[in-house]
Amino acid sequence: MSQTHWICGIFEIASDGNERMGNLIATEKKRVRHSAAKAEHGTSVTTAFRQIRELIVHGRLSPGTWIVESDLCDRLHMSRTPVRGALYLLQREGYVQEHRNASKSRMVVTSLTKEDATELYSIIGRIEGLAGRQAAALPEAARRELAKKLKQINSQLVRIAQHRTLEGPGIFDLDRDFHHLVFSAGAGPRLTTLHQAIEPQAERYWRLYASSIINDLTSSTQEHEAIIDALLGGDSDRLEEALKRNWENGCLRLARVIDVFGERGSW
Repeated sequence: MSQTHWICGIFEIASDGNERMGNLIATEKKRVRHSAAKAEHGTSVTTAFRQIRELIVHGRLSPGTWIVESDLCDRLHMSRTPVRGALYLLQREGYVQEHRNASKSRMVVTSLTKEDATELYSIIGRIEGLAGRQAAALPEAARRELAKKLKQINSQLVRIAQHRTLEGPGIFDLDRDFHHLVFSAGAGPRLTTLHQAIEPQAERYWRLYASSIINDLTSSTQEHEAIIDALLGGDSDRLEEALKRNWENGCLRLARVIDVFGERGSW
């Protein structure tokens, strides 16, 4: 082979290699852009899910309200794609449901019913009861410190019950703080995941009706005292049962309020 042909061959190989390298780089850039787009979309759906769930839980989207996608998009400053993805997730978890008729289907915020509340309160009572068993096994010093915090919260609820005043932290916030302290003291990662999935659904009832159970608040504070006593005694069976009973009795109190005011969203 002549020197000229040899040199030309080298350039051809180099050129071919550069072309292949260029193609590999271009392909990798496309993959990265695609992955980034998917990640961004996933983040947007998660964000939309959380924001819409908060609107529902806090009652800003009332039970029985028709979901208008365009309104949600304007409210959240998002496109329809992540909002639709979020509504699918919300439907799967029971926050919204689909209503169909002969011509079209629409999403509506799920109603608050006694049947649903009974199931939710039963589930969360058992989840917290399991966490309570672990909290009862804490060292005595830790249990005493936790009991001290619980007593401070319960004393505020007692004052509300005695004076029929809703000034300062509300019944819902205090009751939630009480249960969160017990739960977080004993829950592991799996129980925490279950609790995070179910608590916002129960919170819809908790928030809406909390101020309406003020006449029954003394019963709730007495049940809290039983929880504290079981914790101090390190009695896992008694603490689990006390937590379950507090939720079950809370559901009965809620049912009486629902009987008076009706099932929201079912009118």
